[in-house]
Amino acid sequence: MSKPLKSARAAALSGTVRVPGDKSISHRALMFGALAVGESRVEGLLEGDDVLRTAAAMRALGAEVERLDDGTWVLHGRGVGGLMEPADLLDLGNSGTGARLMMGLVATHPFTTFFTGDASLRSRPMKRVAEPLARMGARFVTREGGRLPGAVVGTASPVPITYELPVASAQVKSAILLAGLNTPGITTVIEKEATRDHTELMLRNFGANVEVEHLEDGRRAISVTGFPELTGRRVVVPADPSSAAFPTVAALLVPGSDITLPGVGMNPLRTGLYQTLREMGAQIHFDNPREEGGEPVADLVLKASTLRGVDVPAARAPSMIDEYPVLAVAASFAIGTTRMFGLSELRVKESDRFAAVMRGLQACGVQVEEEGDTMIVHGNGNPPPGGATIAVNLDHRIAMSFLVMGMAAQAPVLVDDAEAIETSFPGFADLMNGLGARIEAV
Repeated sequence: MSKPLKSARAAALSGTVRVPGDKSISHRALMFGALAVGESRVEGLLEGDDVLRTAAAMRALGAEVERLDDGTWVLHGRGVGGLMEPADLLDLGNSGTGARLMMGLVATHPFTTFFTGDASLRSRPMKRVAEPLARMGARFVTREGGRLPGAVVGTASPVPITYELPVASAQVKSAILLAGLNTPGITTVIEKEATRDHTELMLRNFGANVEVEHLEDGRRAISVTGFPELTGRRVVVPADPSSAAFPTVAALLVPGSDITLPGVGMNPLRTGLYQTLREMGAQIHFDNPREEGGEPVADLVLKASTLRGVDVPAARAPSMIDEYPVLAVAASFAIGTTRMFGLSELRVKESDRFAAVMRGLQACGVQVEEEGDTMIVHGNGNPPPGGATIAVNLDHRIAMSFLVMGMAAQAPVLVDDAEAIETSFPGFADLMNGLGARIEAV
């Protein structure tokens, strides 16, 4: 059953709220804890559907995974190479990260694992992961186009590879490195553009030998040595910068707003949105910078701002790929034109986000156009008309982005189904309403 929500123009937003834990780090904490010897304790885990499905999958692969009453998650792992064949298929729901990284985990174990997911995940391409993992010895049986449901037939004799990513993708990079953990020798991934490095940082923290070499032509070579002994660790998950993007943009757009978001992850490979918004004139302050769980964090202080259009270079895309929908919303309120270059990856996310953003902005009265993989948003400094119903197609970020638009547009914006928001930002509407938003079920 669908869950439509309507967002109406809000008075000034104010208050201090903590957004949910980082989804990327939460997935990895569960997976690496399942591979480690001994006990791992994870604090601040995002308890959205995507991550809970990863927890269930790790149990199915033989790890002990328990949630304590205080919200801490405790894992007792199997050791590298010790995962067990699951008795049933693994249903990863909406989670592309969970599915692709887990394919890497099981590809170098000598058993068969069946994967499926919701309609959105079943429509997304898995070839980009299957191709390098097949070179390591795994075999894939999928629907046409490399789509799920499908099976990964793991290899008992994996071989290390050196693989250059054809497109920037932290998920593909991570899948290969995770397969390399249970592979003799050194497995290397070469990337032309730096992508989020949570896998490298956390693997090192758990005891793996991960080397990063900066090549002369600007590329990076990331290598992992096989058969490390990973040992249990305490992991503190920072607040998710991708989730923080929504209250951030809302505070910038709603006149008179002043909010604080504590403990947000500030990994430099995840902060492209905040850099771009500051270039647009946003009042964003990073207070109390510090390190938690091996990741840089800060408290974000945000005040309503007059934004101006900018050009966003393609090289910034890997550091903000999930934030373009809400950036496009911000651009529609800005003075002048915003050009966002190099957005090809948006077409293969939970939905074709490029097309979804274009349709949604046009429905809300925004002048927007595309030139190849460039999106061009024309703003005049005034709130867009709004007043549209947005089809989100099971995409949580499309839903949240247009609910943010409704908070400052001239007329309310309705999203046809907000159910998918629970995959990454449980309690989103309540949190935003606590700051002063007007989001309600219809």
